[in-house]
Amino acid sequence: MTATLIILAIIMGTVVFWLIRQTINVQPWAEEGPIEQHHAGGPLSIPAAKIGLVAFLAVASSLFSLFVSAYFQRMDYGDWTPLIEPGVLWVNTVLLILSSVFFQRARNAAIKSQVSKVKINLLIAGLFTFTFIAGQLWAWQGLYDAGYFLTSNPANSFFYVLTAIHALHIIGGLWVWSKTVFKLQNKAEAHKIRVSVELCTIYWHFLLLVWLVLFALLLST
Repeated sequence: MTATLIILAIIMGTVVFWLIRQTINVQPWAEEGPIEQHHAGGPLSIPAAKIGLVAFLAVASSLFSLFVSAYFQRMDYGDWTPLIEPGVLWVNTVLLILSSVFFQRARNAAIKSQVSKVKINLLIAGLFTFTFIAGQLWAWQGLYDAGYFLTSNPANSFFYVLTAIHALHIIGGLWVWSKTVFKLQNKAEAHKIRVSVELCTIYWHFLLLVWLVLFALLLST
């Protein structure tokens, strides 16, 4: 139990530190004005949008931490049979890293108002992300075909649940990504989509960090 608490503290400390850095590291152009009208309350400022994302990521961090804690506690029981992770997960990890890299490239291009580069990098990032989701589905199908069913073993259940929750967060991010691409398709000015690109980038970096933690956890146990 002590080891579990230490690991959770390290995970949460790393995530919180990263979130704080992202929150206070506001770019100069981020203070220029609102990104859009938000309900009847008037314009939503960029700092408010970033704070909203950070609050969501804090909740998501707590959720993943709870599942990791439950994972460590459950694996001490005698009916726990370790799962052999599919090799495709390594490929999926590379895909998610590449996706995060191209989101960062899109963010850098948005800062310089290079609309065409923003569009290209966003599309490539989305392609890698969709391929990552397809790879996860392939991994699940391979495990199912090999007889590793959801309810046949606690280790199997945790694998499916952890990877599914992460995938759902990715899919939610793709919805925001699609809205940003739609703005670009409609010839929106770069300054109008900078915030969306920046928040997408922060979100993808976060999900990459979460995946690396989950993948390391699954491999080590």
